[in-house]
Amino acid sequence: MKPIDEQHIAEPGLVVLDITGGDEDTVQSVMAALEGLWATSGIGPMRRDPGEPGVRARIYADVQRPGREAP
Repeated sequence: MKPIDEQHIAEPGLVVLDITGGDEDTVQSVMAALEGLWATSGIGPMRRDPGEPGVRARIYADVQRPGREAP
């Protein structure tokens, strides 16, 4: 994953979350739940690192803006 620098989160309320889970379904569920709470970058790509357990993903969120309403 790309490194995070100050410009990524220069404004109050902007956060970068690195998520690690046991499987892709778990990570996708977490990203979907965050999308319901805050305005996010959406469900992004997931990756596996050789020799490391689990699946990883990164999501960007603005915790000052509400997320999507559940259908």
